[in-house]
Amino acid sequence: MSEMEREEELYVERDGYVATIVLNRPHHLNAFTMSMIDRWVQVLNELSEDPECRVVVLTGRGRGFCSGVEIENLGPGGEPTPLDRKHTLWKRIHKIPLTLEAMDKPVIAMVNGTAVGAGLDMALMCDVRIAAKSAKLSEGYVRVGLVPGDGGAYFLPRLVGAAKALELLWTGDFITGETAERLGMVNHAIDDDQLPEFTYALAHKIASMPPLVVQTAKRAVYQSLRSDLRTSLDLISSHMGVIQSTEDSKEALRAFKEKRLGNYNGR
Repeated sequence: MSEMEREEELYVERDGYVATIVLNRPHHLNAFTMSMIDRWVQVLNELSEDPECRVVVLTGRGRGFCSGVEIENLGPGGEPTPLDRKHTLWKRIHKIPLTLEAMDKPVIAMVNGTAVGAGLDMALMCDVRIAAKSAKLSEGYVRVGLVPGDGGAYFLPRLVGAAKALELLWTGDFITGETAERLGMVNHAIDDDQLPEFTYALAHKIASMPPLVVQTAKRAVYQSLRSDLRTSLDLISSHMGVIQSTEDSKEALRAFKEKRLGNYNGR
């Protein structure tokens, strides 16, 4: 990594088809600024269109994943009006969950440490979360007199249920990575020293699969969460009709028949 990259608030590392977005304000537990948010959205859009990227990993540099937003950076100078505050969220911060919703590529949050408030919600809006066992997670907003402003009230109850989500939001209590795994908030809680190895093994495994199939499966899951059975089956029949006509699908089927399962060779 160059010194210039280390000075950036957010940068991207590459390893084959896996791209890692690194939040890079370690002395502030990677609390984000508005310029960092703008860069974040830009990078997500670039990776979404990049054929050399199949899986995205999001993590923080140092001992924190993300401690949320720096309050001083919310809104324009002076005392913001209610409309200013709304526009800061809607026109800037909310672009991250909306961009992620539109992004078909898998996004994995590697929660390497503290994740609080908007920082936790940034992990919740990813497709998969893998946390260090020692990670400390908290919605935290209530402690500073705020409500979850960037999607926590949407994502959290879909993972842990409304009752547990309300408890976590009302108390601001911290939980460990292990407790988060038990609640279903994260997919896996891993020993701290094994977290990167485990996360990237999963990322590269997914990246080795037929990319169009992976992306269509993601789209189908999220579409199905918002539709009835008949609509979901109608959508998946259309997806299947298209997928089976692609060379990626045909190559994967050939690999299976030739007992090359796991040795997909397409691009």
